[in-house]
Amino acid sequence: MSDSPVLLDVADGVGTITLNRPKAYNSLDVATKELLLQTVQRVADDADVRCVVLTGTGKAFCTGQDLKEHIELLDNGGSDALFTTVDEHYNPIVTVLAGMAKPVVAAVNGVAAGAGASLAFACDLRIVADTAGFNLAFANVALSCDTGASYHLQRLVGRAKAIELLYFPTTVTAEDALGLGLATKVVPADELATEVGALSARLAAGPTVALGAMRRSVAYAAGHTFEESLEFESAMMTTTGATADHRAAVAAFVAKEKPVFEGR
Repeated sequence: MSDSPVLLDVADGVGTITLNRPKAYNSLDVATKELLLQTVQRVADDADVRCVVLTGTGKAFCTGQDLKEHIELLDNGGSDALFTTVDEHYNPIVTVLAGMAKPVVAAVNGVAAGAGASLAFACDLRIVADTAGFNLAFANVALSCDTGASYHLQRLVGRAKAIELLYFPTTVTAEDALGLGLATKVVPADELATEVGALSARLAAGPTVALGAMRRSVAYAAGHTFEESLEFESAMMTTTGATADHRAAVAAFVAKEKPVFEGR
């Protein structure tokens, strides 16, 4: 396997991004964050990628900020570098991840902590290995939450539970994550790749423009009025109604056939 900290594989419409620093539990140093940003932008812009999977190698999904590098920066008086990373790396990464107009799946192979948990929460679906878990670890290092945690977490579990998980960091097991709504599905660890492969293939074969429009509509409605959301829905309906996939699907319905979507 490549020693690059971020791997990308594109096959059959699925772009799989793999964090590849297993010895560091896929923590995020500057080099990894910069490459991750480039990679998520690449799959977002690639029309041949119709579904994106984010996962990790080894025992962890992603444990957030690389604290070894963080300490070195602190010791060297690098406070600017410490905190410009939110605006230069974390915010752009999660903005692209949450905003791309195609489905995004987190294959949570191990613990997702801090910004790693935030990245998973920004995905549409989280398929979680039964040995994995989530930890909103920010308070343990006396920092606020970042990478969209304040936005996505409360929309998944509600405000009160979000505050509890942030104030009192603990590892939420896969089973508990399923009950809270943090996990879409929990599977045995040795079945994770198969489960995610089947799910991502199904999404990649779907009406990509329509799925992307749904994703954008749900995100838009979270921060706008009912009336504004209706207007946005109308615009998305106009967009999807003009697609080749829509015309093909209607024709297939009339012919009592199964539609084949091309993602356009």
